Amino acid sequence: MATRKQDSNRKIIDATLKLAAQRDWLDISLSEIASEAGVTLAAIHERFSNKQAIISAYVREVDAAVLADSDAVDMEGSARDRLFDVMMRRFDELSRHKAAIGNILDSYRCQPVSALCALPGMGRSMAWMLEAAGLSAGGWRGVVRVKGLSAIYLSVLRVWLKDESEDMAKTMAALDRTLARADSILGRLRTRRRTRSAEEQAAGKDGSVGVPG
Repeated sequence: MATRKQDSNRKIIDATLKLAAQRDWLDISLSEIASEAGVTLAAIHERFSNKQAIISAYVREVDAAVLADSDAVDMEGSARDRLFDVMMRRFDELSRHKAAIGNILDSYRCQPVSALCALPGMGRSMAWMLEAAGLSAGGWRGVVRVKGLSAIYLSVLRVWLKDESEDMAKTMAALDRTLARADSILGRLRTRRRTRSAEEQAAGKDGSVGVPG
């Protein structure tokens, strides 16, 4: 029974991506997806609440594919290098359905509500990508990391969509450049915190500020 459900899900997701690569995403109906997948509309209703839910299921598959390969990430490298490796693996996994992804993202420009609905799913994906790179997505620091990586992902995604090279050279360059910029900003923030902390400690020692112990 479980295998039959998985087979149906696979057909529905594949049919959705096939149609999305050929047509305007907003014009595609669930009944068309059912017809393309060779399943009933009731079967889609049983598994997915709407088209966005089907795409969300596909995104979870992408997450799983990247995570399944996370053992190949060199954890001895820097955090920046690990993130670069993980995110390039993600773009490589997405490449099979680039046309569909491009059309769907284009539709979000006309549907801001749909874009907002998709954001939580992207945050979850980026949290898993951080974990795959050996960086915690928990706590307030994790929230900041997720937001930062989401911004990086969206920025590089625009480049990836137009990158026709087989080795994704433009995408790699954009990702490396964006990660370097983020790393530089974080580095400056850490320096400022250390300087401020040292100044506060010095002030405490000479009695000008001090906190009662």
